Amino acid sequence: MPPPRLVLPTPAGDPGGALRRSYLRLIALSSTPHHLDQLLAVSLASGHYALDPAPATALLLRYASLRAPHAHLLRLFRAFPRPDRFLRNALLRSLPSLRPHLLFPCPDSFSFAFAATSLSSSSCSSRGSGDAASAARALHALAVAAGYAEDTFVASALAKLYSKLSRGDDARKVFDEVPAPDTILWNTLLAGLSGSEALEAFVRMVEAGRVQPDSTTLASVLRAAAEVANVAMGRCVHGYGVKCGLAEHEHVVTGLISLYAKCGDMVCARCLFDRMEDPDLVAYNALISGYSVNGMVESSTELFKKLAASGWRPNPSTLVAVIPVYSPFGHELLARCLHGFVVKARLDADALVSTALTTLYCRLNDMETARSMFDAMPEKTMESWNAMISGYAQNGLTEMAVALFQQMQALNVQPNPITISSTLSACAQLGALSMGKWVHKIIAKENLELNVYVMTALIDMYAKCGSIAEARSIFDRMDNKNVVSWNAMISGYGLHGQGAEALKLYKAMLDAHILPTSSTFLSVLYACSHGGLVDEGRTVFHVMTNEYKITPGVEHCTCMVDLLGRAGKLKEAFELISEFPKSAVGPGVWGALLGACMVHKDSDLAKLASQKLFELDPENAGYYVLLSNLYTSKKRYSEAAVVRQEAKSRKLVKTPGCTLIEIGDKPHVFMAGDRVHPQAEAIYSYLEKLTAKMIEAGYQPVTEAALYDVEEEEKEHMVKVHSEKLAIAFGLLSTEPGTEIRIIKNLRVCLDCHNATKFISKVTQRLIVVRDASRFHHFRDGVCSCGDYW
Repeated sequence: MPPPRLVLPTPAGDPGGALRRSYLRLIALSSTPHHLDQLLAVSLASGHYALDPAPATALLLRYASLRAPHAHLLRLFRAFPRPDRFLRNALLRSLPSLRPHLLFPCPDSFSFAFAATSLSSSSCSSRGSGDAASAARALHALAVAAGYAEDTFVASALAKLYSKLSRGDDARKVFDEVPAPDTILWNTLLAGLSGSEALEAFVRMVEAGRVQPDSTTLASVLRAAAEVANVAMGRCVHGYGVKCGLAEHEHVVTGLISLYAKCGDMVCARCLFDRMEDPDLVAYNALISGYSVNGMVESSTELFKKLAASGWRPNPSTLVAVIPVYSPFGHELLARCLHGFVVKARLDADALVSTALTTLYCRLNDMETARSMFDAMPEKTMESWNAMISGYAQNGLTEMAVALFQQMQALNVQPNPITISSTLSACAQLGALSMGKWVHKIIAKENLELNVYVMTALIDMYAKCGSIAEARSIFDRMDNKNVVSWNAMISGYGLHGQGAEALKLYKAMLDAHILPTSSTFLSVLYACSHGGLVDEGRTVFHVMTNEYKITPGVEHCTCMVDLLGRAGKLKEAFELISEFPKSAVGPGVWGALLGACMVHKDSDLAKLASQKLFELDPENAGYYVLLSNLYTSKKRYSEAAVVRQEAKSRKLVKTPGCTLIEIGDKPHVFMAGDRVHPQAEAIYSYLEKLTAKMIEAGYQPVTEAALYDVEEEEKEHMVKVHSEKLAIAFGLLSTEPGTEIRIIKNLRVCLDCHNATKFISKVTQRLIVVRDASRFHHFRDGVCSCGDYW
């Protein structure tokens, strides 16, 4: 049975308006919905309810401000037999969801603007923002149909709404529909655009000359210039502000302080601050943040102390500015002290402060404290979800990152591009193709903006999960590629051993006038190294150092040694090391040389390289294993024993090899000699039969790297039960004939497993894709894509 309809009596006469004024005053003084209920009840019982628009509108707005249930607001509105436009607008302003019938009849510009403002407020919540996007498009359509598309007031509200929903293209469409945008509409557009886009829009605004920028315009443009660290444009805006007499406005000065600080010019930032007669809290926050961003933690802390001594009470933005998120290492004690201050000041419930602390602890690799901060947040913002997910991904806790993203989905919290990029990064590290495809489907389902960061993350995910063709397809569909996009695709080709394709794309990048970065050259050198392209690699390294004046880092030098070492040019690689900057010669460089010595059986040079490694990285067991295996392969058993004994005395443990395979959407992990899998008996039985077929096809186990003090038969058994063989056997058992097998190993694939997988692909007629710690191997018909060059 529906609730009884509220019927309001006809108002009694109030010639002097005293009753009406008293009623309005009582509405304003009410502090709870219950007070309003009592006031309404008395007015109904006495018959003195004033049914003119002002009291009715004031009552509804007061209910809304006191967070009365929306159903209550609607019921109150429906009680008026002839609600006027003011009352309709008041209701539209108070409801978080769009009800199109409330706009009509006779809507005005306030109707559409209030509805847009209400939707904009509701979209700030992480829940229901997908519905808000649909409602925004519906409201926009209604405004067009009602003839208000060209109204600057309505357009400003709609543009602001779309901007809050991260739908920049739609905001620009709203703007473009207005033939003569005013300053407010320009300001709304500038506030919603990203850095470079906002700067371009400001230039168009000035060149058009139809409207005069105001202080709000300059503040938005300065924010945009700071976002992209364009100090040259910032100085132009500064000069424009001086010329127009706008440079002395407080929020313009604050914008300039923020700009110069974010661009690293702390002298100018401090000079502007010191020239302010009475800097407000916002100015203090801007300068404190500038010091923090530039790693000047002591200066940031000193200014924070000065702020507190001057009588200002730090607000959440102050704490966010002073927390050393950008330079956390070496300031753990300061971090703990600030955390204590936050708790004492009762600011730990603030989302911005909690998120900053969560990010700080993630960067300090204190994931337990970070998670406790995250879990304690009463209301989790999108930024807090992103901080925790990216923290897990960046600290290698990829399973936790994906699990948290799944929890976010279960709570119907719509992700944004940053969330998607972080989760895709975790999927790429895991090699979880099925999970990456699921995230890709969410992007389409939620109609999320496919910006350059999301598209680049998709390229990286597909490349690292083995689908290089899909990665290239996404790359080719991108309209605006940045240097990171090009680097991701070049790196993907290198990972798959397609050096020629990587070089071809590198040349296309130069033809497109994209300036290569240090990461670009690293990706190209890596591709050359894994493709055996020695001459091409030498040329790229020469171009990097001589033409682009980029000082080679540890990774570049490691790649060059690896490139020459794999090609058997051990002497040249050794001599090149002496030419590298001392800062670039670390364990990676000598490790690459040692690995090459292992391949080409140069025990003398290996001994020299290992001595350097034992000095630089004495706790790494892998180097001892490599040298020991080399001595064993040369039948120098006593020397191998000495190396193993040294590792044993240091209590070093080699990282155990493990291999992951996904069957359906479920991951299965195998260790060497693993018998804990539920289907272990069937796997070993199948592997015996498979090995027999491989031997018939010409396979011979490679046992030279196995322990030397066991019988040959035992060595063959040891290599036969390596984790990748078990995973491949399980994959063959669990899938239909012809299905592609994909596995991921945490270490570099050994010589025997590489050889065995070639034979398995031949006798089973399957494509087998292996991702090891170094690269991808695509095995088909007894041949590996690496050409046995890995």
